Amino acid sequence: MGGHKEQDVARQGFDAADAVPLLLDPRGAVTGWTGQAERLLGYPPSEAVGKDFAGLLAAEDAERAPGLIGRCGADGGWAGLMTARHRDGRTLRVMTRITAATGQGGEGSLLVLLSEMNGAPGWDMSRAVLEQMVTGASIGIAIVDTDLRFVWSNAALEQFGGGPPAQRLGLRLSDVQPGMDFESVEARMRQVLESGERVVGYEHVGRVRSAPLRESAHMLSFTRLDDEEGRPIGVYYTVVDVTDRHRARQRLALLDLAGKRIGRTLDIMSTAQELADVAVPGLAEFVVVDLLETVLRGAELPPGPIAGTGRVPLRRAGHRSLYKDLPRTVVRAGEAVAYLADSPPIRCLSTGRSWHQEQLDPLATGWVVGPPGEPEPTFLELGLRSVMIVPIRARGVTLGLTGFFRRRLDEPFDADDLHLAEDLVSRAAVCLDNARRYARERNAALVLQSSLLPLHLPEQDAVEVSACYRPADELTGLGGDWYDLIPLSGARVALIVGEAHGHGIDAAAAMGGLRTAVRTLAALDLPPEEVLAHLDDLVDRSAGDEGAGPEGTYGHPVGSGCVYVVYDPVDGQCTMAAAGHPSPAVIAPDGSVTFVDLPEGPALGVGGPPFESVELTLPEGSTLALHTDGLLLPPDRNGAVDTDRIRLRQALETSGPTLELSCRAVVDALVPTRPYDDVALLMARTKRLDRGHVAAWDLPADPAVVAEARRTATGQLSRWGLDELAFTTELVVSELVTNAIRYASGPVRLRLIHERTLVCEVLDGGATAPHLRHPRATDEGGRGLLLVSQLAQRWGTRFIPDGKIIWAEQSLTAPPE
Repeated sequence: MGGHKEQDVARQGFDAADAVPLLLDPRGAVTGWTGQAERLLGYPPSEAVGKDFAGLLAAEDAERAPGLIGRCGADGGWAGLMTARHRDGRTLRVMTRITAATGQGGEGSLLVLLSEMNGAPGWDMSRAVLEQMVTGASIGIAIVDTDLRFVWSNAALEQFGGGPPAQRLGLRLSDVQPGMDFESVEARMRQVLESGERVVGYEHVGRVRSAPLRESAHMLSFTRLDDEEGRPIGVYYTVVDVTDRHRARQRLALLDLAGKRIGRTLDIMSTAQELADVAVPGLAEFVVVDLLETVLRGAELPPGPIAGTGRVPLRRAGHRSLYKDLPRTVVRAGEAVAYLADSPPIRCLSTGRSWHQEQLDPLATGWVVGPPGEPEPTFLELGLRSVMIVPIRARGVTLGLTGFFRRRLDEPFDADDLHLAEDLVSRAAVCLDNARRYARERNAALVLQSSLLPLHLPEQDAVEVSACYRPADELTGLGGDWYDLIPLSGARVALIVGEAHGHGIDAAAAMGGLRTAVRTLAALDLPPEEVLAHLDDLVDRSAGDEGAGPEGTYGHPVGSGCVYVVYDPVDGQCTMAAAGHPSPAVIAPDGSVTFVDLPEGPALGVGGPPFESVELTLPEGSTLALHTDGLLLPPDRNGAVDTDRIRLRQALETSGPTLELSCRAVVDALVPTRPYDDVALLMARTKRLDRGHVAAWDLPADPAVVAEARRTATGQLSRWGLDELAFTTELVVSELVTNAIRYASGPVRLRLIHERTLVCEVLDGGATAPHLRHPRATDEGGRGLLLVSQLAQRWGTRFIPDGKIIWAEQSLTAPPE
């Protein structure tokens, strides 16, 4: 059955005009050989004549050839597919027809017709069929001669411009498509003519006569045509319109570029400028990005489009132009811009829908409100021809608008361009909204930070101080490290550096709670170890109230560290204690660096042994360096404490011309741009009060000495030039000395300190703190401390190993009336 089907196919598709004839004798030997047969099978007549026909076939067909030849006389012939063997050994699939014939002498013979199979079995590849195929093809096909002149083209080529096939004959590509880059196309043709190598998939992008106003893309393939002698006679080429695919590829490339370049920072202005940069020149020749003022401030916006009409103030956040003179007037980035009422930009803001116009009226005026008194420029003067306005919307919120402009009349914006612009703006809108939200959160965080960290350390005469803070969270600028300077009584100061776990706003909130607690405890004038003990109790109780585990969590003060230092400029005495915190360093006046041998107590809230303090006397000009562990090596690189101290010593020994520069230089030397942990460094250079500004007297515990104490204090004020404070000081001294003699035991000591304020201190051996009372009108006493509180700027009590000190401060600039 298979043989009959094959035979039928061969008979139906056999074209005798293209067949190669052979003549065989009845035994199957070749008796007649033609030039066509030589070209087909490669054998010259001398080798072919007399050869058995079976010897010209592949093995399978050679076996059945004798049987087919024997039956040809009986059934009228045979037709089918065979595999012939070329002289060079390769095989050819040929359509074969064998019929009986009679020779000139009347002897019997066989006629064999062979036709090579170039297509699918059963198809006739004659010229008529080929012309029928190419004429009806949807792709453009043409043949040019060796001079690259058209000799034939199909009707489909007419769709690309250049006229019908008859008008093309004898013309070159430059004659029929003068607007395209014909030189590169003809260069490809010459390359094919010279090399014979086929060129497939050459993409040409330009303008053709069929679409002179828009850039189009065509895929071309070139094949050389040779004659029977193998000489080139021309080039056969095909043309396929791939403009849609080309534009889709351009669109995807532009959107991919937008994904890479827009939103690289969380800065609103930078993101808006990135949108303009990406859109030029890929989509437009001039782009402006205008945002609402509230967006630039990071404020929360109401959902939905902007309500109402009228002039809406915007801010030019970005713009980019392909030409230096486009537009001829432009609002610079960062400047305010307002659009006229009922203009397309305002309508886009109001409706939240995009708008475009292929051709602007050149004599119409622009939409931006110009300076008062100046005529509004026309679109012709602005250099704008075609426009798209796309509102910037993200998460249901309108942020502003983007304007896309072109000046070329031959390529106005169309609907596809508008869809691309909307996709581009929608991607940028998310980045802009993220930047707006970040700006809002960062502004809130900075407000929190400014309320927690001291913007300016208080002025005092005990130390010269400078601080440097570098957070690990560079986006918010917040961290858990903190520092402070608190003026204490008696011209003393407290220096504090501490750190809470974590980074960002949670750690900053925990740090704020610690700093507030320390300031409250410092007001009690307690020794450093007692301040830390009370702080530890507060942290432990707050952890219990909130159910925090012993290890603590981010944003919770459990496990925090702190070092608390008190310095007295009168005698240079320095007392300090630490809770889970590195020891301070001391830079001597000669520049040498040592580290205080300070016991590092347990971290706050975790429990452990009691805190211990260390006392030392610092020469004038010594510098205390209090720092957090962010200044040290990361835990995974920190081999030993000595390593950290060597690095820190080397940095501290390299001092700058000022304390502020020295502080910053130390942080820059030890901490990278992006530290692994928050860093705080507080450097305080000690001072000593002039001995002439401190006066002290030992008084016997005798009520009669009160009057002498008043006279002595008044005389000292006269020597200091503070006579205007004599009256109030007499009252303060009288009340404090009287209370000490009446309620305490042991010697009494009076001390006056002339600093930024006038400090009056009375020391006694009692351990009971005085209490401020509000006596009734009939009470004979109890008004002393009430009087002192009214006369002094502030007053208080601090305990020392020998007893207590009651002190009162008076302002030198605004004495009470």
